Amino acid sequence: MYEQEIGTLGNQSPRDTSPPDLPLGLALCVDLDGTLVKSDTLIDSMLVMARHRPGLLLQLPLWLMQGKAAFKRHISQSVTLDVDYLPYNRPLLEWLRVQHGAGHTIYLATASDQAIAERVADHLGIFAGVLASDGITNISGESKLTVLREKFGDRFCYIGNARPDAELLAACHSPMVANPNRALRSRLKSSGTSTTASFHDRNPTLRNWIKALRLHQWAKNSLLFVPLLLAHRWAAGAFAGAGIAFISFGFCASATYIINDLLDLEADRRHPSKRRRPFAAGELSAFSGLAAIVLLLTASFLLAVYLQPLIFRLAGNYTLRLPHAFLGWLALYTATTLVYSFFFKRKLLLDVFVLSGLYTLRILAGSAATNVAISTWLGGFSVFFFLSLAFLKRFAELEGLRERGGAISNGRGYFITDLEQLRALGTGAAYASVIIMTLYIRDPDTRLLYGHPFFLWLIIPVILLWLSQMWMLAGRGEMHVDPLVWALTSKRSLLLGLLMGIIVWLAAGGIEHFTHLF
Repeated sequence: MYEQEIGTLGNQSPRDTSPPDLPLGLALCVDLDGTLVKSDTLIDSMLVMARHRPGLLLQLPLWLMQGKAAFKRHISQSVTLDVDYLPYNRPLLEWLRVQHGAGHTIYLATASDQAIAERVADHLGIFAGVLASDGITNISGESKLTVLREKFGDRFCYIGNARPDAELLAACHSPMVANPNRALRSRLKSSGTSTTASFHDRNPTLRNWIKALRLHQWAKNSLLFVPLLLAHRWAAGAFAGAGIAFISFGFCASATYIINDLLDLEADRRHPSKRRRPFAAGELSAFSGLAAIVLLLTASFLLAVYLQPLIFRLAGNYTLRLPHAFLGWLALYTATTLVYSFFFKRKLLLDVFVLSGLYTLRILAGSAATNVAISTWLGGFSVFFFLSLAFLKRFAELEGLRERGGAISNGRGYFITDLEQLRALGTGAAYASVIIMTLYIRDPDTRLLYGHPFFLWLIIPVILLWLSQMWMLAGRGEMHVDPLVWALTSKRSLLLGLLMGIIVWLAAGGIEHFTHLF
């Protein structure tokens, strides 16, 4: 709900009341970016351009040289932003609708281009007029104040959110703010300007960043430990290398997730659940997302570059045969995920093969970070196993779309009619991975690693049950669109995972090692 916030912005003590009653002859002027809408429509439009017309990004410097107003006009003419699903400030919008119903005259006064502002005004249907940048004049700060005074004199109320709005708030009747940023709060406090109401519609930033970084997805990077675990290599240096690689891949993965979220901004806002993602919901700004991408990728590659010195510092003399091999795999992973985000993500079947390949790539990177070679059995198993999970992800998305009454496609090159084909391909790949596992168990070299290798046969029915259950739930529409989330949250999945761990422990002679301790 909306709240009055005087003490934090002015010089009085804070208290919560309703916004003041405004006289009917007073023009109520509302800013757009960051105020009525929690995001920036210009940045949103540029992200839509990056997704659908990336070639035009080369024109941005030339457009910017023509001035801010011309720059905004070029952007608005190049792409059409879907204003129906913008992250509106709900408390403010509800209050404005009440004021509109009470007979108040409301204007949208924004530095955004006229075309975008008019589409927003037409969509909401509460504005008597639009005052916006026209391709020649950028209506912001002092220029906006001049326009408002020419039209309304001193008989206007203004609602803003950023530092350029400080002068307008100081000059207007009953100044109000919506999600005010720190710069505006500081400016108002220093000038002694007291606001009469503040409309808040944002969640705590830390929680949003945790969601945006998708830390739970770091679980995928546990694949980096697979080579040394399967080879039974317990050297401290190997674990140090895998641990550093895990963090490096985690930073890189979080950066690519943010890139995905920014590129998919408009599509996510139309999705019933993805619209709650921090960037789509306007809880985090695109600028902060871009800064996070730079910081995360920098940290990721620094860890990769200094992998050998860090291993030496943490675990002593453990030398990698190819000190920069992990850096190469990380670079390939980064490049592949970026190409996936821009291109492969919407290409039939290519997206699934690339997605599954990224899992196998993690295993190869783990091998490079630990000096532990992977077997051909592990490589073959991972290819089919993760291919099955990738098909499962697409199947779950399409099944969810079908249940919601979706028309034909989920926007990734697949159609509802492809469901059964995806099921056949996914289950086939799943059972192929199990066959490879049985061949691995029969391999003579496997007996050299396990004291009681016959226990490994018990894994076969367990993993068959696990994979079959996932596909059964997906067919019923009960599978999460991200199988990893299901695997980490389902009690049955966790129980089966624990059971497989116990079986491997028994095969490795765990009971004997345990009894020797006593």
